[in-house]
Amino acid sequence: MQSTELMRTDRAVVEATSRPALAPHVRLRFDRSRSNHVLLGPEEVVVLNGTGAAILGLCDGRRTVAEIVAELHGRYDRVADGEVQRFLARLVAKRCVEVSDG
Repeated sequence: MQSTELMRTDRAVVEATSRPALAPHVRLRFDRSRSNHVLLGPEEVVVLNGTGAAILGLCDGRRTVAEIVAELHGRYDRVADGEVQRFLARLVAKRCVEVSDG
């Protein structure tokens, strides 16, 4: 899959040039009782795996999705651009992540 392709999930669009950031009402925290990172929203707690936490930890509103994927390639053996875009698109659809155009 080419990084310039769009990923659409529940009307959310995340492009390689999009700049994702956590929504203002959402926090990324490490939960010691679960020994996992969690995404905390007003009425929801999402338990994340290590890769999901790494992706969201890079979502600062300045980096593009392509830059996030490049950073992840340096940390992990296998990173699929499309999977990162789909993950972010699902969180955009849930209003946990916001994207601005690059």
